Amino acid sequence: MTACIMEHLHISQFLGILVVMLVAAKASGYLAQRAGQPAVLGELIGGVLVGKSALGLVNPELETIHLLSELGVVILLFAIGLETDLGRLVKVGATSLAVAVAGVVLPFALGFSACQLLGQSVVVSIVAAATLTATSVGITARVLSDLGRLQETEGQIILGAAVIDDILGLLILGVVAELTEGREVSGLGILQTTASALGFLGAALLVGTHLVPVLFRWASRIELPGTATALALIAAFGLAWLADRCGSAMIIGAFAAGLLVARAPQSREIERGITEIGHFFVPLFFVAVGAAVDMRALNPLDPSTRPALIFGLALIVTGVAGKLAAGYAPFWFRGNKMVVGVGMVPRGEVGLIFAQAGLASGVFDAGLFGGATMMVIVTTLFAPPVLKYLLGPGVPSELEVESKVIDGLVNDA
Repeated sequence: MTACIMEHLHISQFLGILVVMLVAAKASGYLAQRAGQPAVLGELIGGVLVGKSALGLVNPELETIHLLSELGVVILLFAIGLETDLGRLVKVGATSLAVAVAGVVLPFALGFSACQLLGQSVVVSIVAAATLTATSVGITARVLSDLGRLQETEGQIILGAAVIDDILGLLILGVVAELTEGREVSGLGILQTTASALGFLGAALLVGTHLVPVLFRWASRIELPGTATALALIAAFGLAWLADRCGSAMIIGAFAAGLLVARAPQSREIERGITEIGHFFVPLFFVAVGAAVDMRALNPLDPSTRPALIFGLALIVTGVAGKLAAGYAPFWFRGNKMVVGVGMVPRGEVGLIFAQAGLASGVFDAGLFGGATMMVIVTTLFAPPVLKYLLGPGVPSELEVESKVIDGLVNDA
């Protein structure tokens, strides 16, 4: 987890920060769309502008902002789960597994080798290489959702691989934590973490498949507006909390909740309600990710930052190459492998967590942390426009089509 600053915010300060974040998200998102790019790209850039790199209006290390950001990513992954066909996701399971494993092994091997060639210590090389293994499912999933491509085979493969990557990321983060604290890596500890992550996901889907329909049939008897959406949020937050308590990732719990709730009779009503809530919370997450970036540590005109720039460039090249190659790992897959590879590239908040762990432990100095941060920035900003180019114009979702039809009927009336 990233370090947070415990600071009491007056309600007026909090509201002011919210205004800045929402204006940055919506204005930058609008400009990105006008330029033919996904809105998420604009939200990330808007975060960079209002964060520590430029205006300094938003400090993502404040506990309140961090909590809002975490809430945003939980809602995002729940919404993605709602849009995902579990049967189709299972069908591409072997392909997703191949992409995920290759997407961890290849960047790690390339990154470790590059760091060793640059003369870095073994521990620094391991931590830096571990940073390259991360994949930010939130960013790619948001782009695919915006383009209406989430249900396509490539989108399902990326989603499945990213979920597996989160499980593998937990293992790697645990190993990195032990290394940076000078402890021996325990095979039993790695096995326990793996079992808890996989066990939670399997148990949640197994139990939830039988429990969720019963709960929502009961909810249909309560004639209060928004009951189904409220129950869906309880399921999302509850499973996210339970996942964390079981040693898994909160976003895995939220994603599992979305897969389960998608089978409820009121799924259309729930999806509409969650989409409206997401319009507020999800952009806050992307703005916070952008605000966490400090571009000043990478000034090319400052001679003292050049080693960090070289280090960062090495991580960018190996990080992008490793994930792109991972898209071609399932040789039996006949779809667009380049889309799969590009979809695995962004590190986002996951990469920042790894880099922050290196800095907090003293393995990274400010320069090396700056280089790792540069890798996170470039890979995060790389994917949205490239995916848009590869996939072409966006396809409207069923909800958007339905909304336009309703608007047309209202106007005709």
